[in-house]
Amino acid sequence: MRKFILAAASIAALTFVGPASAQSPIVIKFSHVVATNTPKGQAAEKFKELAEKYTGGKVKVEVYPNSQLYKDKEELEALQLGAVQMLAPSNSKFGPIGVKEFEVFDLPYILPDLKTLRKVTDGPLGAKLLKKLDSKGMTGLAYWDNGFKQMSANKKLVAPADYKGLKFRIQSSKVLEAQFRSLGAIPQVMAFSEVYQALQTGVVDGQENTWSNIYTQKMHEVQKYITETNHGYIGYVVVVNKKFWDELPADIREPLSKAMKEATEFGNSQSAKENEDALAEIKKSGKSEIVKLTPEQDEAMRKAMMPVYKDVASRVGQPLIDEFLKETGRGPMN
Repeated sequence: MRKFILAAASIAALTFVGPASAQSPIVIKFSHVVATNTPKGQAAEKFKELAEKYTGGKVKVEVYPNSQLYKDKEELEALQLGAVQMLAPSNSKFGPIGVKEFEVFDLPYILPDLKTLRKVTDGPLGAKLLKKLDSKGMTGLAYWDNGFKQMSANKKLVAPADYKGLKFRIQSSKVLEAQFRSLGAIPQVMAFSEVYQALQTGVVDGQENTWSNIYTQKMHEVQKYITETNHGYIGYVVVVNKKFWDELPADIREPLSKAMKEATEFGNSQSAKENEDALAEIKKSGKSEIVKLTPEQDEAMRKAMMPVYKDVASRVGQPLIDEFLKETGRGPMN
């Protein structure tokens, strides 16, 4: 696969028309792994629309959804090699390439709501985290929401003991691995595009995802129960190849930054609505039973996952977790 990505990068280098050319538009290949009708998919399309408009056609954005170009594990390498210019990977993807600080976003129950999340992403802590991507050959442009995660399986999940022995699909993340092990479950890393079939065939027993992802990928059709836990957050960081971005002239980079800011506002406002709509559609389908936890059951789940904080602190440092909690003004047990 690396040879394929290198070949694609070579072709991209040959066909890329640099900023000095007045005739041909600058092409930005924007690859992502989810459906067009998800919050991320819609934000990417909005960025394409605005980028082309604000640059007066000097930039052409080609959006490739649903892993058309690269799967989860391949896309960051493709960006670093220049085979694509822009991605919006989930926070989980940056730990495996050496930027472990983004693992904090994966901690269970660390973000109680979107308002608290904004304090982090729109503040100095969010900016500091984006800066850490520079050393990996990429520039962080924005934080995009997907939403809060729910648990699903073919058995009812209301207590930590219900997870014991079940195989759960996870993104590649040490935090998510520790989270499911704390529940006695067996985490299995798998590309997003493969989850539906894995659930359908029983390769895995369950998964965690947002309502919009569950609905657009039709996971509710192959899972009998979905427990409304809101235990974790899925968000994305929009990244661009640093060399490509730095070499753009100011009269191109500035309108692209404006387009990204507006696409971010649009996408994040859509996210909450999309998740509400997806939940309503899942309920209407009648194919999955929605399970709500009592306050006591919710507290038991939180307690069961608290060892994950110690595990993450050993890798990213307790000071970063403390800084995150100070910024949110909340703790994982409230």
